[in-house]
Amino acid sequence: MPEAIFAVPGDLKSPTGGYAYDRRVMERLPDFGVSVVHLPLPASFPNPTDDDIAETMNALHARSRPSILVVDGLAFGAFTKPMLDKLEGRVIALVHHPLFLETGLSHARKVELRETETLALERADHIIVTSRATKRILTEHMNLASHRMTVAEPGTDPAGRATGTGVPLHILAVGAVMPRKGYDVLVQALAKITDLDWRMTIAGALDRHPAAVDALRAAIEQHNLSERINLAGKVVPATLDRFYESADLFVSASLFEGYGMVLAEAMARGLPIVTATGGAAGDTAGQAVALHVEAGNVDELALALRQALTDKKLRDQLADAAWDAGRALPTWTETARRVAAVILGMRL
Repeated sequence: MPEAIFAVPGDLKSPTGGYAYDRRVMERLPDFGVSVVHLPLPASFPNPTDDDIAETMNALHARSRPSILVVDGLAFGAFTKPMLDKLEGRVIALVHHPLFLETGLSHARKVELRETETLALERADHIIVTSRATKRILTEHMNLASHRMTVAEPGTDPAGRATGTGVPLHILAVGAVMPRKGYDVLVQALAKITDLDWRMTIAGALDRHPAAVDALRAAIEQHNLSERINLAGKVVPATLDRFYESADLFVSASLFEGYGMVLAEAMARGLPIVTATGGAAGDTAGQAVALHVEAGNVDELALALRQALTDKKLRDQLADAAWDAGRALPTWTETARRVAAVILGMRL
């Protein structure tokens, strides 16, 4: 059985979409004839220290051969030229979303990451991306050859249809609190519709970006929304299921998504959606299932939320379309099959 070494920075158990993708694929690859070895990399990526770079180079050099190396893009896009020069054997890059498009980076850091990421992806023998939108970005903005890429969208677990709460209408957002998720934009939009009867739950880790969390709490206080918005933090799967079950509307104000796994999860539960269209979000939740708004546009988001909350017929239409679309989403088995095909094809 061929062996694939998955080099992933940080804690593989972290509750984010990228880590969930890596875990679920690694669990299923043996079913398709691929043995998997997890190679932990320092958590500091994509901003490694010199010691972390040395540790990573030693770990990669010590790996078994002729294994195929699969490197999560959170690390690979920040590999230095000396690291790339010393890589041996076949390398697959797994890109969830381009590093240089992360929110909150200085212009100089964006330029630096774009250069290192382009160089790294040119070194990769093949690139797996998690959405068609990411493939477009790599081909159109980084001049990478499309024939070297395979799209393997995240899987979605089957789920029961949400029943909602009704009064007050329950709005749900899911995702770690960090600048890219646009929660500051969401709170500003919600402040414009306080005449409506709603409550909001934000379910997502509060330890990823302390400054963003502090800013979000301050914005909630500033707009007197503490009684309406619940920052639930990281929750166990059973609690998250209850949040989805009781939701009447799902919202994502994210400025950029490599795919948008939470949007797919909302579709699987037949939830009407309001979403910003940064990155792949508009592709994942199409116009039949969601009201689309420009990423970062407070007024557009407020208007869409008002429209969704006040028009039950519209919510029902979006919900029915989401439920139908959710039935057609790929499973994790299908995702792993596509990744396995790339790995097995590298041995030919």
